[in-house]
Amino acid sequence: MQEIIQQVGALLVGALPTAVLFILLVLAYQFLMQQPLTAMLKKRRALTVGAMEEARKAIEQAEARTTDYATKLRQARAEAFKLREQRMKQWNAEREATLESARKAAGTKVSQAKTEMDGEAATARQTIQSSAAELARQAVRAVLPVAAGGSR
Repeated sequence: MQEIIQQVGALLVGALPTAVLFILLVLAYQFLMQQPLTAMLKKRRALTVGAMEEARKAIEQAEARTTDYATKLRQARAEAFKLREQRMKQWNAEREATLESARKAAGTKVSQAKTEMDGEAATARQTIQSSAAELARQAVRAVLPVAAGGSR
């Protein structure tokens, strides 16, 4: 058994440099690879999360602008509609005023024409009345000269 212990001791002494090298390799890996890699991954994750947050903020701003633009567009359309309505009312008022003016002018012309026709009718009546007496005399002369003993 002594011999086994000596062999195990010799194996341990022979394995000691390998164990030390292994520990040094693990420590070197930890300091040279693991820590910088972890730091870089944390930085990348922070940048990714930051970029995602910036993207969310940009999306929110875009949605806010879209809402603002939609509101402004609705207001502009409403304004244009109101302006159109005002113009239509103005045009209708102008048209009504023009029509009323034309009606008055036509009424004046009709009144003048009626007055002229009444005057002409009165003149015609007067002419007919004055010529009716003359015609009656002529008719009486034409019919009565023989009966009245007048000469013909």
